[in-house]
Amino acid sequence: MNTKILMAFLVVSICSLTKPQAQLRISFNVGLQPVWGPVGYERADNYYLPDIETYYNVQNRQYTYQINGSWVTTYTLPPNHRDYDLYAGHKVVINGSKPYLRHDIYRDRYSNFRNRHDQSVIRDSRDNRYFENKDHPRHGEWKENGHDNRDKNHGDRGDDYKDRGGHGDHGRQDDHGDRKDNGRNDR
Repeated sequence: MNTKILMAFLVVSICSLTKPQAQLRISFNVGLQPVWGPVGYERADNYYLPDIETYYNVQNRQYTYQINGSWVTTYTLPPNHRDYDLYAGHKVVINGSKPYLRHDIYRDRYSNFRNRHDQSVIRDSRDNRYFENKDHPRHGEWKENGHDNRDKNHGDRGDDYKDRGGHGDHGRQDDHGDRKDNGRNDR
């Protein structure tokens, strides 16, 4: 009997010492997305703005675009597009880092979104998950309902929450973290 207990103890000990080989980290950043961003995404790392061939990094709140053939990253729109209407222009969500390094692919893939002004934006959404965004017109309702735990030292929701996908094909991604269009050009 002592041998069985000792063996069981050894098995449990060995199992507890091994580390899992794979970890899955899924992020949720609705509260960080700008109110001019498109609705339907629990997570958005970057937006590609096909009208002006510019990328916007949601986390850093910076734009990346080309000037004289070189990529620059700034807190403002390109000089020749300072008056661009971010609310009206189409935004393509691209998850992953440095999407501008694959610009030729994205420019070709999303060229059909140029001059499209049919996308709903977070500012106009009545979905209460977007009220978390401090710039949303109804953010006060979210705070009044006790959702703002940042004042209670519980941390910002940021990237630690589960990505629930989105709706339709908006939440699906291919191997590169890009949205899959499934051959459709509907959004």
